[in-house]
Amino acid sequence: MAEKTVTVEQIGSPIRRPKNQRATLVGLGLNKMHRRRTLPDTPAIRGMIAKVSHLVRVVDEGR
Repeated sequence: MAEKTVTVEQIGSPIRRPKNQRATLVGLGLNKMHRRRTLPDTPAIRGMIAKVSHLVRVVDEGR
């Protein structure tokens, strides 16, 4: 059975953001604008996306 995945793209700059938001972006594997990462769709990852929802967008929700 294939694991569910979610692809996120960074659309906002971490400049002048709190340190914890910058750390969350690094935890998601994002550190430059328009970079995309495909991650496992887990509650922890969803929580991280929610925390920086103004800096990222969900591009694709895989099965």
